[in-house]
Amino acid sequence: MATSNMASAASSFVLSNVPNSGASSSRVNSIFFSKSSPSFRRLVVRAEEASSAPPTDAPTKEAVKAAKPAPIGPKRGTKVKILRRESYWYNGVGSVVAVDQDPSSRYPVVIRFNKVNYAGVSTNNYALDEILEV
Repeated sequence: MATSNMASAASSFVLSNVPNSGASSSRVNSIFFSKSSPSFRRLVVRAEEASSAPPTDAPTKEAVKAAKPAPIGPKRGTKVKILRRESYWYNGVGSVVAVDQDPSSRYPVVIRFNKVNYAGVSTNNYALDEILEV
């Protein structure tokens, strides 16, 4: 089985703009490997110091609070009337248990009722346009 040596395949090669993965703040501009003889290899590294200024694009706590969207739907515990015609609880009143804040959710509002339906279930999910706050 033959083994190959990458150093013997090429006499020299250059890597440019390789970032330094070490703990120092310097950046490596170029690395040059040269093979002048079988027993001697040379490595030349040129680096420049990076600026030590901290990044200024980190948001502040006030900016995060201001960017937070307003909650959607009724608050927990609010009494709502059901407007979905095919629902067992149509025109009935129930209380809000939870509201999913994901805008892609189809039925984000969970409503709990005092009476159970034919299957013995007392909760159901509704869309925002299928309920009316009482």
